[in-house]
Amino acid sequence: MMFEAIYKEAFPFWEKISDRDREYICQNSSYVKYPKGKNIHDGSECSGVILVCSGSLRLYIMSEQGKDITLYRLHKGDLCMLSASCVLDAVTFDVFVDAEEESGCCVVGGPAFAAVSQRNPDIKIFALETAVSRFSDVMWVMQQILFMSMDKRLAIFLSDEAARSGSDTIALTHEQIARYMGSAREVVSRMLKYFAGEGIVEVSRGGVTILDKKRLRKLAL
Repeated sequence: MMFEAIYKEAFPFWEKISDRDREYICQNSSYVKYPKGKNIHDGSECSGVILVCSGSLRLYIMSEQGKDITLYRLHKGDLCMLSASCVLDAVTFDVFVDAEEESGCCVVGGPAFAAVSQRNPDIKIFALETAVSRFSDVMWVMQQILFMSMDKRLAIFLSDEAARSGSDTIALTHEQIARYMGSAREVVSRMLKYFAGEGIVEVSRGGVTILDKKRLRKLAL
């Protein structure tokens, strides 16, 4: 695995650090293929810095009762810093990471990344900036859960998914949509049934197909 070429594209600090540190990061890296549904990080240890090369990952928090809320999802080219608690001391809450689908990832060992970042302020700044940028996603999720109606939240979710995938058909089950939205499957099914009755979407075994983008966008405003 040519980590050097991959990290040169992924890490803006790569050319600023010494050859020795670059080599150390590469030596402490591995390429891992995770099967769909695999838990990658359970919050109990420093799993390292994860760069998604293929597939997608889901980051979420979980209550004592076992209810989880999706914070955000990572796709090809995205980086997960919250799985490296040994790099970011300020992260004191447990974050869980699962593979949404079969995913290939470059994983930099947490202790190695932390050691190099101590010698290179550029890396420390990059790690903090990456984490902070994701916290804006987290706050957006919390804002939706706390302050938005369910029809608006679902309209936003469907619109975002269609834009991300480039398809009007969202190939997700009601259970998956509910999990991503931090809601109950019954609530999502009921709202999708309402959307279908209004001619906004069509619900099938293959997922949800958007029929009226204009009305969906209006609901999302």
